[in-house]
Amino acid sequence: MRQKPLEQKQQKFLVLDDHELVLGGTTEVLKRHYPEAEILTAQTAQRAQVQIERYRPDLVVIDLSIPEDSSVTARVETGLQLIETLMESYPTLNIVVQSTHPRSLIRLKHGIDAHEGGFTVADKNLSVVEMIKRVEWALQGVNYTPQEMREKGLEFKPEWLEVLKLAFAEELQDKEIAKRMKVVEKTVRNYWTKIQDTLGVYPEPGKNLRIQTEMKARERGLID
Repeated sequence: MRQKPLEQKQQKFLVLDDHELVLGGTTEVLKRHYPEAEILTAQTAQRAQVQIERYRPDLVVIDLSIPEDSSVTARVETGLQLIETLMESYPTLNIVVQSTHPRSLIRLKHGIDAHEGGFTVADKNLSVVEMIKRVEWALQGVNYTPQEMREKGLEFKPEWLEVLKLAFAEELQDKEIAKRMKVVEKTVRNYWTKIQDTLGVYPEPGKNLRIQTEMKARERGLID
């Protein structure tokens, strides 16, 4: 008797934007590229939180300038507070910030560094191709933040430096690195996304991400 193949879980996306045209445009783009996904929408922070709690989406695409509810005007501060809440409540949630105010995310730098899910930023003026690239990266667990956040002092945590040392000086794989650092392998993979974002290294067709990371780390003097 042939075993019935396991059904793949349907992806769920939530798009949050208070402008109907932008909301509709982003939703249509996602529908074209992810025809099997369920696309949810919200126009206020309150509605988004209800949707996320109820449906637990795989990905949230959020504008920074949003209203708390339908009775007030949109504010960047509201978007920042919502993102901070989501990262605390759903540490593995994949997030794409679609905004014309990405610099404001500097205020959430430490929270983003600690976040385990994918976190990417897409300017609203990006082409459809580039926008979808940010979505794909977020779903893969990649971090991509504004340049200002990456260049400000090249802040590297001790555990990130330890990963670089074990990977490139001792040539260990992630499983062995996790054992040496006494953490789970998923944590090591999360460290890699933070390291690569800080160094400005992102997935590119035909390029080995680990090799590109090593080259950048050596250029910056982080490893010998």
